[in-house]
Amino acid sequence: MKDSLPSTDQPVDDIFRKVEHIGIAVQSLEEADAIYMSMLGTPRYKTEEVESEGVRTAFYQVGETKIELLEPTHDDSPIARFLNKRGPGVHHVAFEVGDIKAAMKR
Repeated sequence: MKDSLPSTDQPVDDIFRKVEHIGIAVQSLEEADAIYMSMLGTPRYKTEEVESEGVRTAFYQVGETKIELLEPTHDDSPIARFLNKRGPGVHHVAFEVGDIKAAMKR
């Protein structure tokens, strides 16, 4: 199978350092909090509301891995639309990169 990504002169290891976090869409942070704290064995370390995106978030960390739960704050937010279309689950994976311009070229 051929690689469908455009090639660059920079090796992948030099561009992508790690998965920074995994974003998971949920209907309710309150309900999901107990599940994720139990499953991950750690409490959330940060919550925030991003009014411009219509989302409330909660972060958990296990080792270097971070999990971000995303709860919509209104019915027409991007996360609410995602939940209506696909249901709860993985919304995005965010990568830490060394060179954002090189990563975007890939």
